[in-house]
Amino acid sequence: MSATAISAENANHVRPDAERPRLDHPPHRLFLLGFGAAIALAVAYVGWSILSDVDQAGARPTTLLPYLLLFVALLIALGFEFVNGFHDTANAVATVIYTHSMPAQLAVIWSGFFNFLGVLLSSGAVAFGIVSLLPVELILQVGSSAGFAMVFALLIAAILWNLGTWWLGLPASSSHTLIGSIIGVGVANALLRGRSGTSGVDWSKATEIGYALLLSPLVGFVCAAGLFLVLKFLVRNPSLYEAPKSQQPPPWWIRGLLIFTCTGVSFAHGSNDGQKGMGLIMLILIGTVPTAYALNRALPDSEIAAFRTSSAAAAEVIEKQAFGYSVIGNPRPAVTAYVAEHKLEGGTYPSLAALVREVNDQVTRYGTIAQVPAAAVGNTRNDMYLVSEAIRFLAKDKESNLPPEDVAKLNAYKRSLDAATKFIPLWVMVVVAIALGLGTMVGWKRIVVTVGEKIGKTHLTYGQGASAELVAMGTIAAADMYGLPVSTTHVLSSGVAGTMAANGSGLQMATIRNLLMAWVLTLPAAILLSGGLYWLFSSLF
Repeated sequence: MSATAISAENANHVRPDAERPRLDHPPHRLFLLGFGAAIALAVAYVGWSILSDVDQAGARPTTLLPYLLLFVALLIALGFEFVNGFHDTANAVATVIYTHSMPAQLAVIWSGFFNFLGVLLSSGAVAFGIVSLLPVELILQVGSSAGFAMVFALLIAAILWNLGTWWLGLPASSSHTLIGSIIGVGVANALLRGRSGTSGVDWSKATEIGYALLLSPLVGFVCAAGLFLVLKFLVRNPSLYEAPKSQQPPPWWIRGLLIFTCTGVSFAHGSNDGQKGMGLIMLILIGTVPTAYALNRALPDSEIAAFRTSSAAAAEVIEKQAFGYSVIGNPRPAVTAYVAEHKLEGGTYPSLAALVREVNDQVTRYGTIAQVPAAAVGNTRNDMYLVSEAIRFLAKDKESNLPPEDVAKLNAYKRSLDAATKFIPLWVMVVVAIALGLGTMVGWKRIVVTVGEKIGKTHLTYGQGASAELVAMGTIAAADMYGLPVSTTHVLSSGVAGTMAANGSGLQMATIRNLLMAWVLTLPAAILLSGGLYWLFSSLF
């Protein structure tokens, strides 16, 4: 159903003009000037940071092609975060706008600033959780034509679906979209290589993330409804459960609560959603300028000492399992096959043992990560990544039958490997924060109107807005701690629906049907879009 049809069907439920917030303020000239200046400064900062990092690493590209590819890929990746900003974060400001707690223009600037802070203070766990879903052979060859086809396909597919749902005013999930795009690339890559489509994705990780995405709307609906009922029982102030009067702001304590929850959702959204772009930008950097970004050259000497200790302990565990076997030739294909197919074969342990020894020899030979020669950086990073992923699967593989103390040793070694390969430079965090923050400040109106007017049959009350936002803030913050991507859109919009149902306000079923349809169709649509684009780009490149 189109956005026009939704509006027509809901015409009887439009609030009186006196209660509706003013959404159509033209942007102030100073706002436009600041917006343009932020973009210019961000571009200059990115350029300076990349040139500085490349120079410090001693890389001297002989052509401009890597920089051209890097510019295009970064533009697309930051474009995804910008679209994510105005698509998702509209949910954070809908409640404060429709309860007149903050003027619309101030609310989106406020939300954008706290999205910015959320990205800068994020943990990075979600970033590499997303990357681990990608096919291992493409990650190991991210600088190849297939690697660029992967990055371009999944990002462009995610942007296209996000723009389409935004145009219809549907709060679809950017997280849902990106996961579907990654799965589409994995399936298409496996099919193009003559394998079963199911072998192209880490389905255990995809299932873990899928549960988080699928359950988040239910958590939002049930918890927000329950919190609203508890609030009604404990706080008997009638003004908390009434529609706002005219354009007057609510009492100060209610206003403070609503602004606090808007701030919390914005911060949590930035800390969770901003990381998805970070992980993909790191893949782009590793593929185009590996000398500067394949390994974390800022690791202190203490980390190197810990690496040698954990490496020796892990080698002992793996070699014990490989006793009686030897490897002749390159051990990498057997380890890659295990990571891709998750099947323990006779050569898995001896090949992994040989690869662990090689990684340890490389680090010992060069002394520190910073001393790894430019020509060897890519290979060292790939070996470390491959060993880390193999250990990740071994630690939870029931066939491995490893005792808990051995699993602990392997995980300690994995943490040392990840410290060298899974890192995010400060400038990447800053530029993603700017893209997400600026995106929050434009294009927000369509989805704000859907959340504020088209979910329930009555005007959003202060208690309903606060309950939905508190649940969204808590859910997203918890997911960030566990490294799981969840949808701000699904949690918040389902939370609003839950409070409407708990209050007996009634739901506008036309909107609910469209939200459910977007929720159901996002994953298959993104899979088909990204899979088709990957096939197209693989043919072109």
